[in-house]
Amino acid sequence: MPAQIKLPEQNLVLLVGRLTRDPNVAFTQKGQAVCRCDLAVNRRYLDKTTNEWKDDTVFVPIVIWGAAAERCKDRLKKGSPVSVEGRLTLSEYTDKTTGQTRRSLQVTASRVQILEFGAAGASSDMEGVSPAVKDDVPTTDVTEDDVPF
Repeated sequence: MPAQIKLPEQNLVLLVGRLTRDPNVAFTQKGQAVCRCDLAVNRRYLDKTTNEWKDDTVFVPIVIWGAAAERCKDRLKKGSPVSVEGRLTLSEYTDKTTGQTRRSLQVTASRVQILEFGAAGASSDMEGVSPAVKDDVPTTDVTEDDVPF
């Protein structure tokens, strides 16, 4: 019998996009906050048949737990640009109208970072445990005129 090869397993998702609606925060029976929102992730590509630029947008459900969920409610709104790091999870539920079991994929976030810069010039990081070090964040406001492309 041949030896089994152990494959490394990894479930890591990194997305950058904009929220399609305001975050919805609820609390479990044990009092833990859970935030649900949807992220629009866009990919531009050149259609070789028409030679036109087109957009391919994917809408991804995001789930955020704990203190980070409460911070999302306070700091994010529809249209906010964010970076989400997390893992892909499968959710199962029973459809109330048909009684059938349904499945849906979602990203359970371990870190959410706001990509807009505030008046102080710092981005907000809403990692589940503690904020990340922001040494590489510029200390001045950046406008569209400053971007070279």
